[in-house]
Amino acid sequence: MFHVKSPTSGALCRLFAANKKLPEHQEESSWKQKCERVTEGSDEPGSRTLLNRIYTELYIKEGQSEEDIFKTSPDEDKDQHKDKVKAIRVVLTKGVAGAGKTFSVLKFTLDWAGGSENQDVHVVLLLSFRELNLIRDEQHSLLTLLRVFYPTFQKLPTEKLAVWKLLFIFDGLDESRFSLDFSSSQLLSEVTQRSSVQVLLTSLIKGNLLPSDLVWITSRPAAANQIPPSCVHRVTEVQGFTDSQKEDYFRRRFSDEELSSRIISHIKTSRSLHIMCGIPVICWITATVLENMLSTEQRGELPKTMTDMYSHFLELLLKLGRLALEHLEKGDIMFYQEDLEQAGLDVSEASVFSGVCTEIFRRECVIFQKPVYCFVHLSVQEFLAAVYMFHCFSSRNVEVMRNFLGGDCRGLSLENFLERVMKKSLSSENGHLDLFVRFLHGLSVETIINLKEMNSNGVSPDRTINIFHCLMEMKDLSVYQQVQNLLKSENRSEELSEIQCSALAYMLLMSEEVLEELDLQKYKTSPRGRLRLIPAVRNCRKFRLSESLYEAVSSALKSNPSHLTELDLSQKFLSDYGVKVLSSGLESPNCRLEVLRSVLCSCWRFFVFDL
Repeated sequence: MFHVKSPTSGALCRLFAANKKLPEHQEESSWKQKCERVTEGSDEPGSRTLLNRIYTELYIKEGQSEEDIFKTSPDEDKDQHKDKVKAIRVVLTKGVAGAGKTFSVLKFTLDWAGGSENQDVHVVLLLSFRELNLIRDEQHSLLTLLRVFYPTFQKLPTEKLAVWKLLFIFDGLDESRFSLDFSSSQLLSEVTQRSSVQVLLTSLIKGNLLPSDLVWITSRPAAANQIPPSCVHRVTEVQGFTDSQKEDYFRRRFSDEELSSRIISHIKTSRSLHIMCGIPVICWITATVLENMLSTEQRGELPKTMTDMYSHFLELLLKLGRLALEHLEKGDIMFYQEDLEQAGLDVSEASVFSGVCTEIFRRECVIFQKPVYCFVHLSVQEFLAAVYMFHCFSSRNVEVMRNFLGGDCRGLSLENFLERVMKKSLSSENGHLDLFVRFLHGLSVETIINLKEMNSNGVSPDRTINIFHCLMEMKDLSVYQQVQNLLKSENRSEELSEIQCSALAYMLLMSEEVLEELDLQKYKTSPRGRLRLIPAVRNCRKFRLSESLYEAVSSALKSNPSHLTELDLSQKFLSDYGVKVLSSGLESPNCRLEVLRSVLCSCWRFFVFDL
């Protein structure tokens, strides 16, 4: 959503420590000024503004705000016996890049420091994984680690850590460059025991070290599975902006009411752009581009797709594109000096960090004054990676294509090239190449027919919707319009193609109206077409399970709000695996299921549900 310059550096943390009566701190007012003023995207001089002026409420799944994530909800209290109240000690907050995770953390900490929220917590300790990476090879006790990041802890008596209620916030698990081994028996129980940073973190999260203290971890979804479910007491998801919050953001950002109204009206004309603005950082990029175009009265059509928007926002910087592509495939979003040098970037060249580059690529001085680099947002990295990949295809750079795609890449046609890139994207379980492949198709709009007929056998239903997104990015609305016409028509005998099923699933999923029942059998399509309809189950009340798609149904039962109240399993004998997966959804506090129909099978005797 926004960029906060070094929000987790020792400076900001020392402010919060000072407000909570830790050892005296002489620069309290200075740190408070730094933390109250933030920047959006880049950090140019004069660009900082008050957090409370621009902060827009976010939609956080689980029905919780960032202020009460450690408190049980009324529904949870009802479900718990009075003598066995479930403590919420470890919270994992997921969210796509730019959804607002770091700003939620910052808002929580600011409100705590100001004395308005969570006053039962004595100290908030904010640590980012990008900083922890820099000491990943060192040995520390918890006490010495805190003293590295918090100089005010130098004179703090050790016994205070056992008396105070502490909240450890570990921001950006997806930026971690070390793995957390929760199966290891090597754990710490004393704050003075020395070990690796990995062991310290796992000991804190598992509760062997300071078991009464709170832990809050933020992460992109793809990296969240590093924390075992058994170690997490609540999972929340920052889902960005609702439609009304999008408008609130633009009105807060611009004092010119006419300008904000024109921007809001424009994004509503593009369904694709309007949906993407649910990610706060996309709102910022959209606002930056459209403000410039509308204020300077530039001629030409305003951008309506993500590719158009980013083409206006960026220059074709191929060295940065190479860096973006190489590290996107690895899942890295933070870069160190050696990474830049390997991509052919001379970090001493001032030109790299001047002009437009400061808008997209940032140098951050963190702990120990060692520089860390990153793109202003993951989607910028994905766009530049797509630009560089398309450049390599156009210039027949076979080596780069072979490294990325594997196999022989000589003489590839554009259609075959994009087909292989799409297959690589769909094979990713966490979808880390989704936006990259959408941008790549947006840069080359000649393969629409092949995309519509692409074979998605063996690909999960949620993943196949990205094929439809690519068509939208290529400004091909024909499939969307075909499905709309079919839904309006009284004669629905026409068979839906696979891509039409993806479009229909997308439309049902995005609809403000909850579907009364999703019955896959009523749609005339192929078995693979029915698979593509499955994601729509998250926005329906009744569903008849006729395929082995347990994960999708379980996800729908866990979602908040969960609309599914009736589940028909009577036509399917469930395997032990199916029962186990569905059980996790049925046991979710968000589950609102009232009717469950099933045939009897031996595996059910292990599970009892109170519906």
